[in-house]
Amino acid sequence: MRLEERRAAWNERAAVDGFWRAHPLRADRLARALAQQSETPSGWSWTLAGDDPRRLRVPPLPHRLVKAEAQPGRCVICGQAVFRLGWHRDLWGAGVTNQRAAWHACCVVAWKLWNAPSDHRRLLARVQGHRCAITQKRLLKTAEVDHRVPLFEVWRDRRDLPWPQLLAFWGAPNLQVVNRSAHTGKSIAETQDRALRRRSVLAPEQAQPDPKEPFLS
Repeated sequence: MRLEERRAAWNERAAVDGFWRAHPLRADRLARALAQQSETPSGWSWTLAGDDPRRLRVPPLPHRLVKAEAQPGRCVICGQAVFRLGWHRDLWGAGVTNQRAAWHACCVVAWKLWNAPSDHRRLLARVQGHRCAITQKRLLKTAEVDHRVPLFEVWRDRRDLPWPQLLAFWGAPNLQVVNRSAHTGKSIAETQDRALRRRSVLAPEQAQPDPKEPFLS
């Protein structure tokens, strides 16, 4: 390939990547929609290494377990075919996949949103009208990104949902921006709920909340 052709191809790919980086919420929706079109690999189930809760930050990706060399031209995020420039559709009518690609351009951006939602705080705040999702008060500069349904609760109560549905808990439908004080109160309530559940399992008769605990009164 001549230098001019390589430069033109690089510019085209940069334009595609730049488009999706500028629209992370759209990339999130598309990546989850593409996942809906893929079948869950036979025998796969969502597991954590040693039940390590820190691994809950990483969404379950069954197609990433299959090495890219085994299925060239397939996205390891959503499982769908990857075409020219990392696109999810064969816009050029070539009829072949990009054998050197293992990610859609949109899925790369969605993956970054799922794993680091705080990097998109300003965008999420704008979508919310700059109002705290819990108190509806004006968002402060110290506002934080939070998961509406905590990821530990997804693991505890909803891990058997179909894989594409699970992705929504890392995506925009489960993300909210809240003021730090509201976030702290929500986290305390979640921690105490977990403690009550553990106590109820170990000693059912002790499951009733202690009236001396101020956050449970």
